[in-house]
Amino acid sequence: MKIGKRISVRNMESSAGNTVANQFIITFDNYEGFQSYTTLIGVKDYSNGQIVLDKRAWDYSTTTSKYRNMWLGLDSKAVKAKIQSGEILLTELN
Repeated sequence: MKIGKRISVRNMESSAGNTVANQFIITFDNYEGFQSYTTLIGVKDYSNGQIVLDKRAWDYSTTTSKYRNMWLGLDSKAVKAKIQSGEILLTELN
């Protein structure tokens, strides 16, 4: 993978619009990542629509799941269904 020079990191925002500590969106080229504390939870590839989640951390805690769902625009039931169908892949990201 070739990564370009445009990388940015920003805190996620709560549903009330407040900055959330320890929950980050990382953007680079055609990719967007979601990081909780120091763990990369998932990556979206905008060039092909593929979403990959870390197989050990994707469902680590209630807080991680809450912000993962906000990032994906899905609820936990839909995330699990997309994993089961293969639409979302699980892999080792950390």
